[in-house]
Amino acid sequence: MEQVLRYFLQNWDDIFALVAGILYLIFEVRQKNFMWFICIVSSSVTAYVFYTERLYASMTLNLYYVVTAFWGIWAWAKDARKLSAKSVETDTAHSLPEKTAIHLRKLTMRPVLISLICFLCLTPLLKEILVILGDGNSILDAIVFVLSVIATIWLVKSYLQQWLLWILADCISTIMCLQQGMNLLAILYAFFTLVAVYGYFHWKKHGVYV
Repeated sequence: MEQVLRYFLQNWDDIFALVAGILYLIFEVRQKNFMWFICIVSSSVTAYVFYTERLYASMTLNLYYVVTAFWGIWAWAKDARKLSAKSVETDTAHSLPEKTAIHLRKLTMRPVLISLICFLCLTPLLKEILVILGDGNSILDAIVFVLSVIATIWLVKSYLQQWLLWILADCISTIMCLQQGMNLLAILYAFFTLVAVYGYFHWKKHGVYV
């Protein structure tokens, strides 16, 4: 029992990130605005964890999540109001309960091309910067960073396809954490991957375009 307590005390930040990450995903799948408040807290702690492991891109990424969360709170509240108005004006309210409906926006070719160009240009540049900074895993850290930045913007925009980006980013994050010996975070990202798959089909089933 004493060893278990000591382990929890020594790894409180990893454990907190794990629990908060699970709660975050539950609210994300259900598209609840409270998700963003959890994001602010959990990403702050996770940023500290990555800092201690010299994974500077992932640390910066989690700080970016904190900032983006404030944008997300506003954007999702706005789209939720549009969904409510649409439910009143159409028969949507009769076919799909408002509490389970997911507000979606259509992903056009323009943001796809912009995102692709950003990924191809920023990833190698960031990788070289991380090598200079002594990052523990520069190539995977750079790929995850750029993918996650794009996916977060798509999440705020309520694009269904954001889940596909998260599946890829979370798979890579799982591998990176295992290579760094960050086993609890590896479990978290593996869980993220599975939930992202479920989230895609859940949003596809309950989504209403606004």
